[in-house]
Amino acid sequence: MGKRKYGQGDSNTSEMRRMKKPLRDVELRLISELMKNSRKSDRELARAIGVTQPTVNRLRTKLEKTGVIKEYTMIPDFNQLGYQIMDFTLFKLRAASEEQEMELKKAASKMDQQNAFANMIVARGFGMGKNRIFLTFYRDYAEYIRNMKEVKRLPNVNIESLESFLIDLRDDFSYRILSMKQIARSLEPSMESVEP
Repeated sequence: MGKRKYGQGDSNTSEMRRMKKPLRDVELRLISELMKNSRKSDRELARAIGVTQPTVNRLRTKLEKTGVIKEYTMIPDFNQLGYQIMDFTLFKLRAASEEQEMELKKAASKMDQQNAFANMIVARGFGMGKNRIFLTFYRDYAEYIRNMKEVKRLPNVNIESLESFLIDLRDDFSYRILSMKQIARSLEPSMESVEP
C-alpha cells in the first residue's frame, strides 16, 4: 500500500488549520481505528466505531481535507529491511538569522539528496540545552558515523552539542518500537458516546 498525502497544496488547508475545532468522539474513534490498522475497509471501520459506512467515508474525507489525516502508510520491521540502528540525535544550532536558517535548510536538503540516510524526523524543539532533533535509521555503525560527519559540516551546528542515543534494532528485548497502536489506545478513554 503506497503512501498518500492529503491537504498539501490546497489553498484552504492553512485556513482550515487556523480554525481548529475540537474533534468529535466519532472522529477520534475513526482515527484510533485507522492508527491501529489503516488497511481496514470502510465497512469494517463503520462496524468498529458504530456508524454507517457512508458516515465513515464522509468523516475520512473531512479529516483528510482538514489535514488531521496527513498520510496512510505502514510501519515495517526495520531490522528485517537491513537497518541495525535507530538513532535519536539532539544538537544545538547557534543563533541564526532568517537568511542563515534558509542556508541551513538548503544545506540539509542537499545532504538528504546526496545521501540515502533514512531520516524519519528532523525538527526544532527545546530541552537538555538542545534545539534540534533527528531520528534516523542506519544499516550499520559505519553509516551512522558517515552521517554524523555530514551533520557536523552543516552551517551553524554547535559540534560540541551533538549527542546521540543509539538503539540496536537486533535487540529482542526492546519493549515497544514505533507503533501507532498505543497512541490509538490513548485516544480511546476520551471516547464516550457515538455522535451522528
